[in-house]
Amino acid sequence: MLMLFYILLGVLIAALVLFALGRHTFWLPIRDRRLPRLVMLHQVTPHAPASGMNMPPQQFERLLQLLQRQHREFVTVSELAASPETVNKASQVALTFDDGFADNYEYAYPLLKKYNAKATIYLAPDISGIAKLSPEQIQDMANSGLIEFGAHSVHHVNLTTLDDAEALQEIQHSRELVQQLVGSCQSFAYPFGRFNEKHEAMVKSLGFTSAVSTRKKIEPLSTENIYRLPRVSTHGQMSALQMRIALARGRYRL
Repeated sequence: MLMLFYILLGVLIAALVLFALGRHTFWLPIRDRRLPRLVMLHQVTPHAPASGMNMPPQQFERLLQLLQRQHREFVTVSELAASPETVNKASQVALTFDDGFADNYEYAYPLLKKYNAKATIYLAPDISGIAKLSPEQIQDMANSGLIEFGAHSVHHVNLTTLDDAEALQEIQHSRELVQQLVGSCQSFAYPFGRFNEKHEAMVKSLGFTSAVSTRKKIEPLSTENIYRLPRVSTHGQMSALQMRIALARGRYRL
């Protein structure tokens, strides 16, 4: 009977250890703090549950405060791409928002202004099913000097499900629409993080200077990865410890 107790206790302890290792990836190697961090975000609203898509304003402010305490310089993705000689030694961070949710203006933008934090918002102009940023909101943010806008395809489609001509049209026309709104569009984000080498080539051929993926990593920027940059994963329910782990290792959980 005692033997059975110790076996069950061992199984319980092992399960707890595996659970902790899955939720806190402190066992992954710490990346050089001077390497750039590209942080992946979507919504910032108090009107939806905290999730992988939504970081409520209070939690987003904690993230900004942590980055500020770490003495990181806030830059846009295009600014990262423009300084390859120094970017891997500058302790910079690029906040990125995918899709173009209207709450980015209502809740994220005031906090970005409060902390003088730059960010890049990737627009999918004809995305359906969300409350989108208006042209007036986009132009107001662009005129602030804090926000750059990139492209995220026209309809937010998985590029790997399209033929080459359709994929090229989605990428190209999304850039043209963003340029019409704010005058410039230098960076691209692959919808759903789905792409392959031919899509990288399309993005490059159209004049983009960078593209971001959903690869959850921190790595040096180079000509090898400038069109598939990794990003740091986030979640609206991240604890303070998980937030620190993500910024040190690229991801806070498996």
